[in-house]
Amino acid sequence: MVDTFSLLLTHGLILLACWRLLGRDDLDDESGGETQDLLGRPREARDRHDA
Repeated sequence: MVDTFSLLLTHGLILLACWRLLGRDDLDDESGGETQDLLGRPREARDRHDA
């Protein structure tokens, strides 16, 4: 039998993650991340760092 606590915990954490993702300001940003990389650095700084 599946433990009720484990079901509530996992589903609660999933709901919390969805709630936090929906509250992000960059969710409606349609720039496609062209000005920043995944770490939030400007593209020029990333390109110089990788070189």
